[in-house]
Amino acid sequence: MGTNNDSTKWYALYVLTGQEDKVRKILELAFGDQLKVIVPKRELKERKAGTWRIVKKNLFPGYVFLKGIISTETYYSIKSLPVAARLLKDEDGPLKIHDSEISVLRIFFETDDGNVKISKAYKENDVIRIVEGPLSGLEGIIQSFDIRKGRAKVKIDLLGSTKTIQLGVELIDKIQ
Repeated sequence: MGTNNDSTKWYALYVLTGQEDKVRKILELAFGDQLKVIVPKRELKERKAGTWRIVKKNLFPGYVFLKGIISTETYYSIKSLPVAARLLKDEDGPLKIHDSEISVLRIFFETDDGNVKISKAYKENDVIRIVEGPLSGLEGIIQSFDIRKGRAKVKIDLLGSTKTIQLGVELIDKIQ
């Protein structure tokens, strides 16, 4: 069963924080190309011992995202794996991530490596404009900027609630 079918949906698996990559590897071994398994990461600039460096952190700690068809058999196969993981459900079974939520999340899910790069922005008077990277086009949902840390807080709707995530932003000189 391939995952390029239009009937495939996105689902969320709740796992122990810090175990996301381990669970991803186990799922990939167990299901091969039957499920697309993603642990979205973000690049951030952090200062350690006086030196700035780029680090990768989980975008949604405690969640692993799956794309595919979750049949009853697939559901019980996931439950039987030797990991502390729980597929989010509603009264109809596994909870499908709503298409309206996926429209924004697609930016994060459809990168080549599941890694959200640092966006580039410039400041003009008191307005910061995103000119490059995954945040361009999302200015309406950017909540705030921390220029000193090089981060933007972004509000998104996910799994029935509003979540605030921090993404890396590099302030650059205005492009002429």
